[in-house]
Parts: sequence; C-alpha cells; structure tokens
Amino acid sequence: MTSTGPGRPRDPQVDRRIGQAALDVFGELGWAGFAMEAVARRAGVGKASLYLRWSSKEALLNDALTTGLVRISDVDTGTVHGDLIELATQMIDLYLGPASRAAMRLNLEARTIPGIAENYAAMRTAQTRAARAIVRRGIDRGELPPETSVTLLLDTLVGGAMMHALNTPAEKRTPDHARDLVDFLLHAVAVL
Repeated sequence: MTSTGPGRPRDPQVDRRIGQAALDVFGELGWAGFAMEAVARRAGVGKASLYLRWSSKEALLNDALTTGLVRISDVDTGTVHGDLIELATQMIDLYLGPASRAAMRLNLEARTIPGIAENYAAMRTAQTRAARAIVRRGIDRGELPPETSVTLLLDTLVGGAMMHALNTPAEKRTPDHARDLVDFLLHAVAVL
C-alpha cells in the first residue's frame, strides 16, 4: 500500500476490508468487471478512500493480490514426504481460502492485465523454483528415484490439490487430503 501523508492515520481494518473486497470483486467479475466503484461499494467505503491509497485499479489489485494470496513457498521439513505435504497443503489453502476465486481468475487472466502480468510471472517463477527445490532435495537425499520427473511429480501433486479444492464438496473435504495425495503419489513413484 502507498505511504500515508499528513492527516489522520489510516485504519488497518479499512485497508484489510478494501483488500478483501478487491479480491472478491476480481474473483467474481474478472478484470473486465473490476472497478474502483465496485470495490469501494463492497468494502463499504467511499471511492475517494481508494484513490487516496492507490492511484489506479491496477495498483489496487496488485496490492490486494500481493497481500491477500497464500504464497507457495519452499519448505524443508527434513523429508520429501513432509515437504510435499506442506506444499500440497499450501496449494489447497490457496484454492480454498478467502482469495480462492481471485487465485483462479489470476491463473486465467494475469497475462493480459497491465501491471499485473509482470508481478504474476515473478510470483509463479518463485513458486515453481520453490516446488522444484523440494523434489530435487528428495532426489538428492535418495528419497526419490534419480529418474523421477520433477515436472510430472509436481504437475500431479498441484493438479490433485487444485482439483480437490475445486470439485470436492465442502462436507466431503478432509484435513488429511494433502497427506493422502502425497502418500498416493510417492507410492506410485516408488513402485515404478
């Protein structure tokens, strides 16, 4: 967010409400329907409050995405099993969390949104490197066969986590899904 000028200090609760409203509007309407007025209305603030903080709708969305999306990060629990469970959990949290619809929209539209495309590409590159590092450590430690395809393993894990989040009814989701997914995947890799 932009720095504040003279006057009354900004209320962090209002900033959070605006950020969540921006994610909600983007998730529901996409870039074509994303407007400062719609975000202000959803957040229950005046449009002027948004323009005091952000100079454009691109800046607002970029900030909301930066602060509101779950980040996929490198973890090192000491085992590839533990690391992959953490990675799958992060993916499920991303696609089930309060910014889930915005995350899905971002996958579809980011490359076409001015000012967002560059940040999205950098975020995806960092996330991909982190995920690949997890698998490579598992290969280096001898926990995975040397011929393991890093790309296929991650495609399967990420795809499985995303599909679970998208297709499994809330009442059928279990907190152990990340572990079950990793157990299944590692069993398949070890058997082959």
